[in-house]
Formats: sequence, C-alpha cells, structure tokens
Amino acid sequence: MQVIPAIDVRAGACVQLVGGDYAAERVRLPDPVAVAVRWLDAGWPLLHVVDLDAATGRGSNAGTIARILERAAGRAQVGGGVRSRADAARWLALGAARVVVGSLAFDAPEIIAALAREFPDRVVVAADVRDGALVAGGWTREVAEPLEAALTRLEPLPLAAVLVTAVHREGRMQGVDGSLVARVAGATRHPVIAAGGIGARADLVTLARAGATAAVVGMALYTGRLEPALTAGEWNP
Repeated sequence: MQVIPAIDVRAGACVQLVGGDYAAERVRLPDPVAVAVRWLDAGWPLLHVVDLDAATGRGSNAGTIARILERAAGRAQVGGGVRSRADAARWLALGAARVVVGSLAFDAPEIIAALAREFPDRVVVAADVRDGALVAGGWTREVAEPLEAALTRLEPLPLAAVLVTAVHREGRMQGVDGSLVARVAGATRHPVIAAGGIGARADLVTLARAGATAAVVGMALYTGRLEPALTAGEWNP
C-alpha cells in the first residue's frame, strides 16, 4: 500500500480544511513549493496536489502548482478544477504524472472517456462521497448518478485509479469509512486510492483490508498524528 501526502493549495498557501469547509482551516503553511520539496526530499515517491480555489470556482493557484511541478515532475498527481481536455493536458505537459478529474467525470462522460483513452493510465477519477452520495464541484453539489452506476460506466476505461474520498470524514482524523472503500473496491477493477478520516496507522490497516492500494493523507501528517518517517513510500500493514 502506498501513502501519498496531500498538498492542498488555497490562496497560494498549503492548507488543510475540515470537510472541505473554508471556515474550518486547521493548517496553513505559506510556501507550498517548500512543503513539496520537503516531502520529496524525505523520499515520498508521489504527491497529491490539489488547487482548492479552482475546484470551488474561487480562483486559481496554477502558478504555484506549476512551480511545484518544476520540482516534482513525474512525482505528483494534480487535481482541482480540471474541467476540460485542455486543463488535463496542460498539467500532464507540465510534468504531472497523473491528473485527477472529479466533476468532469460525472458531468461530461464523453469527455472523460476520450481523455482516458488519449492518456491511458494517467487519469485518476475522483469519486467524492458524502453520506453515500457522489458530490462534485468542490463538494458543493450532489451528483444524480449513483456511485455504482458511475463505477460501472468507468470500468472499461484505461484509468490509473479511482480516488474515493469520504467527505464526511475528511480532515477530522476520527477514523476512515472502511465500508465505503470496500464498496468501491468491490465494484471496480481499477486500483482504489482512499482518503478521508485517516488519523492513525490503524486506519491505514483498515483501508488496506478494505481493498485500497493507496491512501492520500493530509491532516494527520501535518499535525503530527502520523509520523512521516514511518509511512513514506510503500507501507505494509
């Protein structure tokens, strides 16, 4: 199982929010590039970089993320506000190993299908789930398509992975939603990356047993609940 540190960028800073709520910011580091370099120098093979402002329609941190990719080419997956083929292609051309697509995967099925076929094994679909329902637009709206139906539709595509985030657990470090991860892992052949609620090594064990092949960790790393030296790179529960 791979542990992937999250770098969430808001207004030019690296932040951690509870439940994606801008009013519930718990961590703020002024230099996301320095944070990325710190994780890279510690031996992490992959970073998860998200433009929160682009995801929620509040703005863009494209310049900051481009500077991260200058240091992390081939070692970062990038998401947040990827709403067209051009958006995805730009990040891949700038050095992203993979691009993470959320709303587009549910709002424009024909575009996500074409994108995955153009860039095989380089597109991650973000299935953000709150209380059993898919949400999109930076977690601001529900998606009409049921989760299982979406996974069935995505099944033939050459995706790199499906990233399932338990939005109702995100940033709280109070335990993961193992049943949700098992639900997704049981419905897709694609590798499953899990996020949301991780606060202890026991949570990583739960996710691995539920079928996740990787986990994105944010709040627990930045607050010291998980020791980075113990979880960098490949981790065996």
